[in-house]
Amino acid sequence: MEVRFYHLTHSPLERALPALIQKALGVGKKIVLVAPDEGRLNALDEGLWTWDAGSFTPHGNALKKKEGGAEQPLWLTLDATDRANDADMLVLTGNSICTDFSGYTLCCEMLNGYDNEAVEAGRTRWKDYKDKGYDLTYWQQTQTGGWEKKA
Repeated sequence: MEVRFYHLTHSPLERALPALIQKALGVGKKIVLVAPDEGRLNALDEGLWTWDAGSFTPHGNALKKKEGGAEQPLWLTLDATDRANDADMLVLTGNSICTDFSGYTLCCEMLNGYDNEAVEAGRTRWKDYKDKGYDLTYWQQTQTGGWEKKA
């Protein structure tokens, strides 16, 4: 399994994440996005509707609709094991964790570069993933909002 760390250093998650999601959906990925709490999940849900007036990101929110996730290419939830859409890609935000990657081929960890505790927790998870033999890559956000592979 591959784990990618995306270190946000120039824009907040709400602005950076939709573009990554769009790119993954464009290559046929089905995605589960995990938030740490209801407030954050609903904020990400709202952000996907409003981030770009010229685009649409189809998705479902487990808090708003308990059924129908199977039809959604992107499923927002509080639980990484909630693979209602049979996703192969997992996105973890806000220091959310996953202890069972069954069914996933790719995990993307979004690290808030403005939060030192989050960065330290990410380093700990990097070491844990490395010890488990996962393929790891580290991407740092550029000043223009793009991504540069650092490791």
